[in-house]
Amino acid sequence: MSNKPYKGLGMEGTVAKWYAGLTKKSLEDFKALARRTAEQLPPRSRVLEIAPGPGYFAIELAKLGDYRITGLDISETFVDIARANALEANMRVDFRQGNASAMRFPDSRFDFILCRAAFKNFSQPGEALAEMHRVLKPGGRALIIDLRRDASNQSVQQAVAAMNPGTVN
Repeated sequence: MSNKPYKGLGMEGTVAKWYAGLTKKSLEDFKALARRTAEQLPPRSRVLEIAPGPGYFAIELAKLGDYRITGLDISETFVDIARANALEANMRVDFRQGNASAMRFPDSRFDFILCRAAFKNFSQPGEALAEMHRVLKPGGRALIIDLRRDASNQSVQQAVAAMNPGTVN
C-alpha cells in the first residue's frame, strides 16, 4: 500500500471540540455498535479502539461489561475530551495519545480492534493495518468501518442527510 500525500496531524483545539459535538448527535449509533460488539466479546476481553475521537464507543462498551478498553488517538485534544467524557460517565477507559502506524503496544495484545470513520484519514494506511495485525491476538477480530472507494455519491448524500447536519456542518 502506498502512503497518502497528506501528512497532517489529527484534529486539535476548536476543530476537535466542534467534531465532538457533531458526533455526539450520533450517540445512539455508538450505543448500538457497542451492544453488537459486547454480544461477541467474552468478559475481560482486551479492546482497542483506534482513533476514538471523543470516546463515545469505548465508553458505551465499558458500560456493558468487564472489558479492558484502550483508545488510541493521534489528537491530544481528543484524548483530553475522551478522558473527560469517561470521567463524567464514571467509566474506566485508558485513552492514550499515539499514532496508529507506530503503536506502542506489545504484539498480540488485543482480542478486538475497532477503527471507525478514521482509516481513510491515515497518512500511512498500510503501516496502520500492519500494526493492527501485529497487536491483535491470534484468533482476535478487527472491525474497520469507513467509506469505500466505490460508494456512490447518492449513498454518501443519504448518509450525510441521515446525520441531520446544520447549515454550517
